[in-house]
Amino acid sequence: MSAYQTLVVGTDGSPTSLRAVQRAAEIAAESNARLIIATGHSSSSSAEHKSSAILREASDRARAAGAKNVEQQSIRGSPAHALVDLAHQVKADLLVVGRVGLDPIIGRLASVPGNVSRRAQTDVLIVNTTASTS
Repeated sequence: MSAYQTLVVGTDGSPTSLRAVQRAAEIAAESNARLIIATGHSSSSSAEHKSSAILREASDRARAAGAKNVEQQSIRGSPAHALVDLAHQVKADLLVVGRVGLDPIIGRLASVPGNVSRRAQTDVLIVNTTASTS
């Protein structure tokens, strides 16, 4: 794997999305890369407060995993579009998302990872967040 300079990872604060943050942080640590952790929010103050808490927890986990250059970003819009747009804006070389939502029974068209992988103009890592961590 080549060394990445800038990574973007999305999280909604769920345990599975935090696994994606963990993996992105490990890659960022190995590459000494900039890691941008993003979460979505609506315009309400309670949603902004919740997104701040999600970003704090995710950033703490990323630093604990060895990432040094960690940034936080609140984004608006549909998750897939907002993540792809952010990755484009910051010139990310890798966009990391969790696997949740790729189940064909649920429907690929509605999944964030599926939509990200189709729209992104950069490398995409879909982390298997449903596997046991034992």
